[in-house]
Amino acid sequence: MKKTFALTHPKKAVPRVVEAVKYEVKKYLRRERNKTLPAGADFWDFDCKFGHTEQEAKVIHVKEINKCIDEAEKLALPSLYLEILAKLQHAHLALFVISMTNNQSIC
Repeated sequence: MKKTFALTHPKKAVPRVVEAVKYEVKKYLRRERNKTLPAGADFWDFDCKFGHTEQEAKVIHVKEINKCIDEAEKLALPSLYLEILAKLQHAHLALFVISMTNNQSIC
């Protein structure tokens, strides 16, 4: 999903629009996670980017999406850009990446 969300609406309050954006993101993540995994894959992972515009988008973790949306609301931005791309992940690869970032061995 690559989308620019408008946070203003002539007939809706900003908090309701923000709730709708969060719900749409949650629905998309749930739909992607419920897709059948191909053989050899352990789970779905997501590459996410967030920014005021598409050009300003920075890489974020999927757990930071709601915090970023709340921040955009506090800044009274007229819109925000959110990109979420699903990718397959293997558990042993994820453990390797985590262990390398913590400087620990897998064994």
